[in-house]
Amino acid sequence: MANFDWHAERSDLAGIALLDRAPESEGIDLRAVRLYRLGRVRREMLRYGVDAVILSDPINIRYATGARNMQVFCQRNAPSRYLLLTAGKSILFEFTGCLHLGEGYETIDEVRPSKTASFVAAGPDIAAREKAWATEMADLIGELVGAGATVGLERLNAGTAIALKECGLTIVDAQQPVEMARAIKSDEEMKCINASLRATENGVEKLRAAIRPGMTENELWSVLHQSVIAQNADYCETRLLNAGGRSNPWFQETSSNVIGENELIALDTDVVGCHGYYSDFSRTFHSGPGKPTSAQRELYKVAHEQVVHNMGILKAGMSFRDYADRAWDIPEKYYQNRYYLSAHGCGMTGEYPYLYHRGDFPDAGYDGEILAGMTLCVESYTGEAGGREGVKLEQQVLVTETGIELLSRFPFEEDLLG
Repeated sequence: MANFDWHAERSDLAGIALLDRAPESEGIDLRAVRLYRLGRVRREMLRYGVDAVILSDPINIRYATGARNMQVFCQRNAPSRYLLLTAGKSILFEFTGCLHLGEGYETIDEVRPSKTASFVAAGPDIAAREKAWATEMADLIGELVGAGATVGLERLNAGTAIALKECGLTIVDAQQPVEMARAIKSDEEMKCINASLRATENGVEKLRAAIRPGMTENELWSVLHQSVIAQNADYCETRLLNAGGRSNPWFQETSSNVIGENELIALDTDVVGCHGYYSDFSRTFHSGPGKPTSAQRELYKVAHEQVVHNMGILKAGMSFRDYADRAWDIPEKYYQNRYYLSAHGCGMTGEYPYLYHRGDFPDAGYDGEILAGMTLCVESYTGEAGGREGVKLEQQVLVTETGIELLSRFPFEEDLLG
């Protein structure tokens, strides 16, 4: 595959890599953020006995280095760019023509052109491409950490992983060390998370003000999307805004459905915002022009009670099992349509840990410890099986040594709380 560096002769690229130089970066030491995150990954690699990782998930690359490039494209076209990370070296293999985007980061020692080992790039020569790619990578890893290294992989196609193993490497999954690294946030990192939340809240306020019966779900949802993108967000990860009968059950994607009068409108933001951080809170609105019905207020109050109760029991040192046992009891008539999680980790996306409901714990749950520095999203979806409407509420919090700090500040609806 040909490799191009269209910017090789330019001399005016100073600072081009620092894409987060913008108003939302005021007061944030982004260099400290990047170095903290890189250090976290390296500490977890050491903890789990991993000599090197090859990261191709663009979110993990951004976490470890700060470098971003075509985030959505790279999620679909992996591994079009990838990062080789050892205890002493960080080499970013950047997409064709994009090497300049990796320059200027204290977290990246070297930028090289990527050699995409995928069927799309190689066609029927894919097996040969995978073997050549693996041989070259194995030789490089051998130079950096020695023969027979333990290498963590994620998001590489199976043929590439098999070829690396055939080169004498011990292959393990990179997910555990990377997820454990991402789980604990620094004080400076929290400034990025709060900047993303404030920008998303601005967008949700515009969305709320734009609500009119007669507009479609898509039209309303686009108000949020336009606002957050204008504030340097990356993308909205899901399409979760539903009105009226499409608000129950949950997880019906935003559509051309026309919003009617006096309907509930449920929203989950799921915004990958400025600095690449996930702004994840949920709110439910009323379309007017009349007042909410008693049934709508009841749904809202039940969802609100669940979120408030579960926020109130969170504390550092609590086990996941203990949290599940102490979490709010979902009334039987809402249990079938419950949200699949009680709470989940949140950083650059939804992440470790997943905290399950008591009834789901035997089949899906796993134990662990809630730690200070984790950011969690506390969830509720309330809607009866066969009912017409439902309510989605969610709050984002930081676990501290003494309790929790509320991060999402967008108000609840007073007319629905009653």
